[in-house]
Amino acid sequence: MSPAQQRGLALWAALLSAVVCLAFLPVSRLASVLVLLAMLGVIFVFWYITKPRAEHDVTLLLDDLPEATYRQPVVLVCGDLPLTWPQQSSVLIVTQGCWIRVEDHQDLEQVARQVLWQRPDWGRQMSVMVSVCPQKHVDSEALTSRLLALRWQISQLRKETGHSVPLILNGQIGSAMTDDMLWQAAIPGEGWTVWRESSAPCSIAAWVSTGGAPVMQQQVLMNSLMSWFHQHVQAVFIDDNPDVPAIAPAALLWGMGPIFAGSLASSAWTAWLSRHTAMQQVIGWQPRGTDSTVISPLPDFILPLLPEGSGLTPRARTWHCVLGLFTLAAIAALLSSGWNNRQLLHRVSFDIARYDSLSMDDYGLKASAVAALRENAALLDDYTRNGVPARLGLGLYQGERLRMPLLEAIRSYVPPPSKPQPTPKPVPKIVRLDSMSLFDSGKFVLKAGSTKMLVNSLVGIKAKPGWLIVVSGHTDNTGTPQLNQTLSLKRAEAVRNWMRDTGDVPESCFAVQGYGESRPVATNDTPEGRALNRRVEISLVPQASACQIPGKHLAPSQDDGVSENKTE
Repeated sequence: MSPAQQRGLALWAALLSAVVCLAFLPVSRLASVLVLLAMLGVIFVFWYITKPRAEHDVTLLLDDLPEATYRQPVVLVCGDLPLTWPQQSSVLIVTQGCWIRVEDHQDLEQVARQVLWQRPDWGRQMSVMVSVCPQKHVDSEALTSRLLALRWQISQLRKETGHSVPLILNGQIGSAMTDDMLWQAAIPGEGWTVWRESSAPCSIAAWVSTGGAPVMQQQVLMNSLMSWFHQHVQAVFIDDNPDVPAIAPAALLWGMGPIFAGSLASSAWTAWLSRHTAMQQVIGWQPRGTDSTVISPLPDFILPLLPEGSGLTPRARTWHCVLGLFTLAAIAALLSSGWNNRQLLHRVSFDIARYDSLSMDDYGLKASAVAALRENAALLDDYTRNGVPARLGLGLYQGERLRMPLLEAIRSYVPPPSKPQPTPKPVPKIVRLDSMSLFDSGKFVLKAGSTKMLVNSLVGIKAKPGWLIVVSGHTDNTGTPQLNQTLSLKRAEAVRNWMRDTGDVPESCFAVQGYGESRPVATNDTPEGRALNRRVEISLVPQASACQIPGKHLAPSQDDGVSENKTE
């Protein structure tokens, strides 16, 4: 997967996390934000860990590798080859797969890491082939040391990558007995098979029975190669070693061809033949001295038997990850929406049950319960008018089935009876008379023209039978306080006496007060204010049985107003 694809997946995961956390999680807004930050941190750490790192210790160049979508077997070839590599590049692509030449056996692990760095998806389809040509080796112990180093590198490669990395052991010799390449293979579960370019694959028995004496001689040589191979090559990889785990080969190959570049006159192979056959020189057992570029040095037939890629291209794997992340987000959103709807049903059902359990006589608790029901009804109405919020959506909303029970419970509520309103206390009625209209300045004897004003006041007073009549006199601040007090009292008594005599009201119904200048209603600094302060006030106090007019029965009065009579 490319870095761009990894960044895209990280952004996609961040977007889905934001949608699920902010719109669906059944927690508070603050908790949702904290969960989102934690998810973004996990996504960033995962992306940082999995992003490809640049390899600083790689010196080999593999510019001719197939595309990342390549899914055929990829085999790293190390060891000896009887023929030269067919092309300048270390990468050889054939119909059945891809060969990659490792010139130095010590670079096997490094080359494998480089290939996996450039093609991270090739771990499943990568194999290693160790080729050994006994005609190129003089010292068997040096060969064993070399093979042990390869065993250790392959075990480390398996441990680091986590892949099986199958091992193919290949032994090849050159001989004048054949003009083309002859292969014999031992594959677990497949048996022994003979492979030639000029004929179809067959068993060793069928090949020997149909080939005659030449084939018999070739098979004797191949049997010798197999014996040497089991002793000096295969045993190195499968023997017990406390430091390096054993590596069982996935296939054993033995090849014989006419060409062997770089053969030695005296080698481990010739020494082994002399020791086991008692023959120093055998005609036909030595390689030809010619060169050819037609014969392939590699066993292409083994490639279809090796593991291939997973079949998913990096782009397809990216889309699978996108779909997987979306599926996880959808599942999380559905679970959150289901939980939110469950909580809504539980809350509304609990409020309805609580309302039903309360007696209608329990006015306080019943009122609080119906208030909670009205809040729930308003919330459901808002969802109906404006749409269901995302956290309750995704087809899981169940609020509509609660509306009717909720409304029926609200309609059944009977409010408590209203408390009787207190009867307002009647306010005394006050009649204000201008003193200057009744009296001359400084006098307390009624003027002759004041009768009309007093008659109007008397009519209002007699309409309130049984009420106490309070007559109070007031002056401005002109003169001494003692004189003003006496003058105000005398004027109040004069008004009382006139009403008593004219209206036939008992004197016991009156109360006379003189306040002088102590209760001004305006400023005394202006002529207008002093004129307002010079007044006589008649107040009707609703006092039951305060007085009784002869021949009259008391009746309650409904007049609670205040009237004001001013004259100029």
